[in-house]
Amino acid sequence: RANVQINSEISSQLITDQYWFIPSNYLYKNNVPIDVQAHPGKYTIENRYGLHSLEISTCDFDDIAQYRASAMNVKGEISAYASLVVKRYKGEIDASHLHAGTFSMPLSLGVTPHGFASRFEIKFIDKFEVMFGREGETMSLGCTVVISPDIKRFKPDIEWYRNGVLITPSKWVQMHWTGERASLTLTHANKEDEGLYTLRVVMGEYYEEYSGYVFVRDADAEIPGAPGAPLDVQCLDANKDYVIVSWKQPAVDGGNPILGYFIDRCEVGTTHWTQCNETPVKFARFPVTGLIEGRSYIFRVRAVNRAGVSLPSRVSEAVAALDPADRARLRSHPSAPWTGQIIVTEEEPAEGVIPGPPTDLQVIEATKNYVVLSWKPPGQRGHEGIMYFVEKCIAGTEDWQRVNTEIPVKSPRFAVFDLSEGKSYCFRVRCCNSAGIGEPSEATEATVVDDKLDIPKPPGRIMPTRNTDTSVVVTWTEPPDAKELVGYYIESSVVGSGHWEPCNNNPVKGTRFICHGLVNGEKYIFRVRAVNAAGLSEFSQDSEPIEVQAAIAAPSPPYDITVLESVRDSMVLGWKQPKATGGTEITGYYVNYREVIGGVPGKWREANIKAISERAYRIENLKENMVYQFQVAAANLAGVGTPSLPSKPFKCEEWTIAVPGPPHDVTYTEVRKDSLVLLWKEPVYTGRSPIAGYYIDMKETEAKEEHWRSVNEKPLQKKFLKIAGLTEGVSYVFRVRATNQAGVGRPSDITDPVVAETRPGTKEVVVNVDDDGVISLNFECDQMSPNSKFVWSKNYEPIEDDSRLDIDSKGGKSKAIFKNLGEDDLGIYSCVVTDTDGVSSGYTIDEEEMKRLLALSHERKFPTIPLASELAVEILEKGEVRFWLQAEKLSGNAKANFVFNDKEIFNGEKYKMKVDQRTGLVEMIMDKLEDKDEGTYTFQLQDGKATNQSSLVLIGDVFKKLRDEAEFQRKEWHRKQGPHFVDQLGWEVTDECNVMLKCKVANIKKETHIVWYKDDREIMVDEEHDFKDGVCTLLISEVSDCERYDLVFQQNKQKRKWVLKMEKLTRRLHFEMMTEEIITLSATDLKIQSTAEGIRLYSFVTYYVDDLRVGWVHNDTQIRYTDRVKTGVTGEQIWLQINEPTPQDKGKYTMELFDGKTGHKKTVDLSGQDVSPVFEFSHKTPCTDGQC
Repeated sequence: RANVQINSEISSQLITDQYWFIPSNYLYKNNVPIDVQAHPGKYTIENRYGLHSLEISTCDFDDIAQYRASAMNVKGEISAYASLVVKRYKGEIDASHLHAGTFSMPLSLGVTPHGFASRFEIKFIDKFEVMFGREGETMSLGCTVVISPDIKRFKPDIEWYRNGVLITPSKWVQMHWTGERASLTLTHANKEDEGLYTLRVVMGEYYEEYSGYVFVRDADAEIPGAPGAPLDVQCLDANKDYVIVSWKQPAVDGGNPILGYFIDRCEVGTTHWTQCNETPVKFARFPVTGLIEGRSYIFRVRAVNRAGVSLPSRVSEAVAALDPADRARLRSHPSAPWTGQIIVTEEEPAEGVIPGPPTDLQVIEATKNYVVLSWKPPGQRGHEGIMYFVEKCIAGTEDWQRVNTEIPVKSPRFAVFDLSEGKSYCFRVRCCNSAGIGEPSEATEATVVDDKLDIPKPPGRIMPTRNTDTSVVVTWTEPPDAKELVGYYIESSVVGSGHWEPCNNNPVKGTRFICHGLVNGEKYIFRVRAVNAAGLSEFSQDSEPIEVQAAIAAPSPPYDITVLESVRDSMVLGWKQPKATGGTEITGYYVNYREVIGGVPGKWREANIKAISERAYRIENLKENMVYQFQVAAANLAGVGTPSLPSKPFKCEEWTIAVPGPPHDVTYTEVRKDSLVLLWKEPVYTGRSPIAGYYIDMKETEAKEEHWRSVNEKPLQKKFLKIAGLTEGVSYVFRVRATNQAGVGRPSDITDPVVAETRPGTKEVVVNVDDDGVISLNFECDQMSPNSKFVWSKNYEPIEDDSRLDIDSKGGKSKAIFKNLGEDDLGIYSCVVTDTDGVSSGYTIDEEEMKRLLALSHERKFPTIPLASELAVEILEKGEVRFWLQAEKLSGNAKANFVFNDKEIFNGEKYKMKVDQRTGLVEMIMDKLEDKDEGTYTFQLQDGKATNQSSLVLIGDVFKKLRDEAEFQRKEWHRKQGPHFVDQLGWEVTDECNVMLKCKVANIKKETHIVWYKDDREIMVDEEHDFKDGVCTLLISEVSDCERYDLVFQQNKQKRKWVLKMEKLTRRLHFEMMTEEIITLSATDLKIQSTAEGIRLYSFVTYYVDDLRVGWVHNDTQIRYTDRVKTGVTGEQIWLQINEPTPQDKGKYTMELFDGKTGHKKTVDLSGQDVSPVFEFSHKTPCTDGQC
């Protein structure tokens, strides 16, 4: 009794392909066109934006049927089906449906084999995608299957197909079904396994499928440059005498043309492979002879080119060397388990009858290498088996030669080899048995020994079209006059690379192929070649370039329709953008409305004919106090999408409230783990006074209404806010309220829930200053779809003025380049990537950041080379002058200019210049500093754009001092090139109080000779000097005044002389000798003596001179001499006399001796008990050395 609506949507791709509907008969019931005119009021057909609907009023059991909608164009027809089942209202049972106490349903109900009158819903999740593997690898693909309702007694049938052919388990393929997941494993992938794999889940008469392509590339060749392995080796014609082996040529030739193929055979049960042909064959079929009747064999094929031989193909299925009749008889009557070997017996011979000639002799295949003959056995043959002899002759002659001279042929087919290419032959066959050899058959027509099958011509009209962001659909036309095509190979190349890659490794049939594994955004060209047994065609012409991008589709429906303003005859609607844009930007929206009277909606009407770009629209000419429903459809380049669900009813009436209406278009961006940015637009209805600001509310998604809380206490003037302090992993919703003088208006629609999280791979806007000082904001995205775009905004408003910024986007990178950063550019810059899952980021440029960037820009625009040290000068050992500085870092392209008094100087005889980029050292060495070299020296550095310089001023006294020092050092160096004095001639006093003259000489040799002179008279020495350590000495036992000593040494022709005058030094020398002797050797320890006057402290010395200074110290205090305390020298005794000692005189006494160079001390202590009697009895009994 209810009304039923059946919808059919034409995809955007079909619309762009120019599909059209036949207006009168594009809807069918049980394959009979529906005639609307014949059933007025029963059927209603509508068409809105590609959505076609059939409404059936007041359904009854006569409406149970299968309904079909068809679309057609010049390319063909496509249909969609729906089955309608009508159930009895409220469980009422029609007695006419009862029979023999059971309830039978109409046959059109489509009951499953288990009796369930429902359709199963089969879904595939965790699906396998396009897969890529390599020969020899193990590959697995599978899906998780969800079937509802879940009926335990009704289990699905799981079927796998490759290129539409049902796959059965084998040693190469394993299948598994867990009850939830279906999987297929290729245990050792080969190119034969490449193709479109389809998983079919069957539930009774209903099934669902899912497909994905599997690509298998060639394994790495053992020999570089060798071709790929052949594939799909099969045995086409097996009999007692030979087996015809066929194969497919590989797509990869290794860079060199394939010269031919080797065929190998192996008897089943062994591992020994035998090569069947000595020279490579080019034709992809070859008859293998020399087999043992009844034995089973497997075969493989190898390709060969100039580089070497390929890896072998996958082995063929085993085949027995039997005639087809014998093989069929053995299959139908097996006598024992299969062992791989067949024992053949023959019948007992009867009375011999010579057989007649064979019939129907013909050449079934002819190539350059062989000819295959086929015939029928004779009708007259007797009861015993017969065999055959084959004969040949050159056409036009009667010179017949027997081909098989020794062993007769057992099968009515034979391959003839050893024929001369290009010549014509005729063939005939004779039968034989034990009775003899029969008459020959009729001879064949003349046959030229050559390939009868030509290599195909190249395919034509290569047309690539977009498919996905990693694949392209390639179509082509079949080559003319093509025969026995095996398939096609397709190759792709990035434009400009010159490198071609195979798109498939197993020839595909048909003239359409999807090339997967391409790089999004790259431009490719394609070419195709055809394959048959004779070989591979030339490549087709290259296709036009195509950029790899996904094909676009219509957008999904908008949602959350709300009223933003209402007056007596119009209403302003707002809605949210579709969640799926269809791969391209939305170009506009279409709005429909309908009246609702008494709860019953009327027919939809179009509110706008021209698409609107904003997500807010005013609908005019409405009726006051009428209730309306609305729906919105989005459009893009692919067409108009499905309309939204009808909104809730809204009454068209004048809003008279004083507060503002709700803000709209509330969205969020820059979602992170602890923050996001909320955006909105101002209300359409502002109330009775201007908008004063906005309040933002938030709550956790699952929280109740009373948990809404305000984010800001004071109203915001701007229409965006960064909300911080979110909890990672928690889902939130937000809303916005506007306020004016009258109060706060009603809130906006709440946002979609958003989880506070920073998704993996999230990137931020990064500011960059390049080497030219250009400041830019940079953003990268690796999640872009083919139609994604970068959209920059300032303070979350679109950037319309390009006088301040240049936007440069390429691939997954975009940059906003400032032309002249200034105060007008302060603000928040945000970048959003469209057609992604919210990829966005922002960057704030305030006054402080602007100053930092401008300083960095100036530094990059006018860079300087940092110096580790400024320009300095030093004198080298030879008297050369070295100017140098050191940079912290130099590149290999760094260079330096050397300037003297504003004039550049260059490397030459006077100047030696060097720049060490590794260490950053820059130096210039001048051989000699002259008067004209006074002035300013400058080193100018340049490293790319970076520069720096350092100067050194050498004028006046600074220059003269440097020049004199350089001249002195130069002379010294020249002097030191021969023998020279290191230490001047001097003297010292020995322990025996002798004087030793001493000097040190460097750069001496064995032949160096020295002579000592005294007052110009040579001193004869007893021993030859050994020059140990370069030290020369002369020992003098007596020294007098007015003596002069000379030391002269000679080496080669060079002489050096040093003079030491002793005049007026004898007294000093004597004093030095005596002082040192007194100090170091002759001074004894202090002793104590008791005298009649008091106490005497004394020490004896061997020598004494008047210049010797003596001091006495008591308890670290210098003694002041008085009449009671006196000091003096008597002969060789130095003494201190203390008269009438008192206890205050106890303590430590020190005698200090000073020779003019060093000081020496002698100490005695008068504090102990041992010296107490000295103080008590010093007046009575004199004591000597402490003894009384």
